Amino acid sequence: MLVAVVGPSGAGKDTLMAGARAQLAGDPRIRFACRVITRPAEAGGEDHVPATEEEFARLREAGGFALWWQAHGLSYGIPVHQAAGIGQGFVIVANLSRGVLQDAATRFPLMVLEITAPAAVLAARLAERGREAAEDVARRLAREAALPPGLTVHQVMNDGPREQGIAQVVAALRSAANAVATARR
Repeated sequence: MLVAVVGPSGAGKDTLMAGARAQLAGDPRIRFACRVITRPAEAGGEDHVPATEEEFARLREAGGFALWWQAHGLSYGIPVHQAAGIGQGFVIVANLSRGVLQDAATRFPLMVLEITAPAAVLAARLAERGREAAEDVARRLAREAALPPGLTVHQVMNDGPREQGIAQVVAALRSAANAVATARR
């Protein structure tokens, strides 16, 4: 199963996923995908494989991505070798764009893990991280894309203690792994 992590900027996706990754390190059923992004490694945020636009285009044209998309002026991709674990009974967790969910749902068994927070919390977090100008933050907050209909969605409201959000994500991922194991019997 592919667990697609989505949510608005500032919702704490990277923080909760890092905490969940640490807690689930001993669970061989769950793997976290490392995205290829046309962003320098030192730009901050999640651990990723940096690529130039040219390198990314070559990988895409060679069929190197199971899924790819563009957002916020960057290109993102999930390498084919990482998605291969889905067919082998693993839960693969990947931070995706809402715009690629329909495509993902046609290719893989899919659960959407939507991490979100109230607008005031999102605005404060985006301002605090200081990666964007105030007008860019406002544009991100104004961009509210609905999830496509018909998808299995588990929502985590990340407006409390970090540990509480991590616990919710861990529970959702373990539930997904249990569902995969049951389906394979």
